[in-house]
Amino acid sequence: MTPQEVRATIRSGRHKGPTAGLAPGALQANLVILPKDQAQDFTEFCMANPRPCPLLARSEFGDPRLPDLGDEIDLRYDLPGYLVWKAGQVVEERGDISELWHGGLVAFVLGCSFGFEDALQKAGIPLRHIATGRNVAMYDSSIELMPVGEFSGNMVVSMRPIRAEQIDEVIRICSEFPLCHGAPIHVGAPEKIGISDLKRADYGEPSKILENEVPVFWACGVTPQNVIRNSQANFAITHAPGKMLICDVSADWQPRLGLF
Repeated sequence: MTPQEVRATIRSGRHKGPTAGLAPGALQANLVILPKDQAQDFTEFCMANPRPCPLLARSEFGDPRLPDLGDEIDLRYDLPGYLVWKAGQVVEERGDISELWHGGLVAFVLGCSFGFEDALQKAGIPLRHIATGRNVAMYDSSIELMPVGEFSGNMVVSMRPIRAEQIDEVIRICSEFPLCHGAPIHVGAPEKIGISDLKRADYGEPSKILENEVPVFWACGVTPQNVIRNSQANFAITHAPGKMLICDVSADWQPRLGLF
């Protein structure tokens, strides 16, 4: 399906699951919605931490549209799942946020590693979470972020099992997608980045590591959710992990100069 067709199935409630593998080649994106008085600090936080938070677009105050990423995008309806946060805790998961949207909110859209997965598969690199229809595995790590204002914490990483002989090719391909988190940030030895048990994913679903495979880790756009929890932010809305915004533009799209 095209990105527009996928969003139509999401908006109608026919698709409520993860978006990995949908609309191959299209840019997929993480979502963070905050009160407008936090917009500048969060923008600077993304700029200071571009690997986990590659900022693609920021909405106008109170405007749920993102014309640079798709003429028909409406952030109130176009993701399969939204998390509502109060005092740093998730209080609700919703299928749309139309009742919560108001003129004092601003939306941030961040790149997602789902964007490079089509390129990996075309290169003959299998991705188990797509093949099995599961959500990608994500973990809280010990990698510290650069703090800005009230926003601070540690990075969340996604993990994909990769055959050892394919790792160099994976690094090469992913490096071509800097706004989709780019190249892996760590290969092997999960304990070196604070992950004690790959069988217990903090978000998504764990993937089995086969004998000839190595766990490979990427910076992840769920990182702001860890930061929201750490800062005990009064109010926020985010995507539910793995349930992304699918954009009309391709995964190698670049923002206009001076956008932020």
